[in-house]
Amino acid sequence: MDTQSKYFRLRREDIAYFKFIIESYEGMAVVRTRDPHEAIVELMVAPGWEKDLEEVLGGLRKEIPIEPMT
Repeated sequence: MDTQSKYFRLRREDIAYFKFIIESYEGMAVVRTRDPHEAIVELMVAPGWEKDLEEVLGGLRKEIPIEPMT
């Protein structure tokens, strides 16, 4: 399976909530904390889930600050 990685900066206190919400959508993506001090997370998105992920991220952005990284 070829996953696509996306990186985001969050507040440290939001990492667990972010991970819980994303991974509650079984098979959509896996969350890794790449740097806990800088609060950088990696999302490994399963093929075919990109649109769904964007919808979930849109909802999460209404609750917590999520900064995409390039």
